[in-house]
Amino acid sequence: MTSSFPDRLARAISTKNSRVCVGLDPRPDMLPQTFTDGANGLEGIYRFCRRIIDATAEYAACVKLQAAYFEALAPGGLAVLWRVAKWAHLHGLPIILDAKRNDIGSTAQAYASASFGRHWREPVVQADAVTVNPYLGYDGVQPFLDVSDELRGGVFVLVKTSNPTSGELQDLETATGRVYEVVARMVSEWGATRIGDCGYSSVGAVVGATYPQQLAELRALMPQTVFLVPGYGAQGGGAEDVAAAFDDDGLGAIVNSSRGIIYAYRETGGDFQQAAAEAARTMRDDLNSVLP
Repeated sequence: MTSSFPDRLARAISTKNSRVCVGLDPRPDMLPQTFTDGANGLEGIYRFCRRIIDATAEYAACVKLQAAYFEALAPGGLAVLWRVAKWAHLHGLPIILDAKRNDIGSTAQAYASASFGRHWREPVVQADAVTVNPYLGYDGVQPFLDVSDELRGGVFVLVKTSNPTSGELQDLETATGRVYEVVARMVSEWGATRIGDCGYSSVGAVVGATYPQQLAELRALMPQTVFLVPGYGAQGGGAEDVAAAFDDDGLGAIVNSSRGIIYAYRETGGDFQQAAAEAARTMRDDLNSVLP
């Protein structure tokens, strides 16, 4: 890839006029039965994800593949994941692999290679970015940054997550601020030499929609950092909650929705593709309504 990840993402946002990230969490118990009956198996999971991408590509800036749900389909789940990634790339959609990896040394290097699709003997379609847990410090993140730099990809570091108990650790006070503020300054520092033409870094931050006050604080602390914002929709966050994530040009953030889009048919009834497309379109318009 010739352009940097933040530039590819900014281009997708501008082209689609969308900040929507469609999360693909393939749960067999929530799929239409036609995709999970005995004759389908993993091929049915793949076809479902592919048709969700077909339905939402017009309204989405990118897609996020939740590694856990594909890994739970083992032994063939990872093969399905990379097939889905290839299909998303055919639609021109940047791919975020949500794996939240965390380790050091050669283990972190192996995780980084696998996350970006650099598999032994059989390289596959790579993810454009991967989520990383910073709990082990810089030497747990550096291997991901190194591979990301080489492949013109991105890394999203967990800063302030959307789950209810995130404050048990992330809000703890230190001598230099709350833990999430310390991590935010580290992310900004790591990204300072990795700025794309769009003005944003390839080192992004995961900041939850369920904490709008902290979202605004963190935007001020990380002005050149792309935010991946979970927690919209099914987790309770709305457009007003995420407004502070964006800059004056409507850039700087993408907002993820998984269940609220791909399983919208369970609430509305009818065709699952039409329901997903409508949910993605509605979310796009909802987010655009709060932009400066």
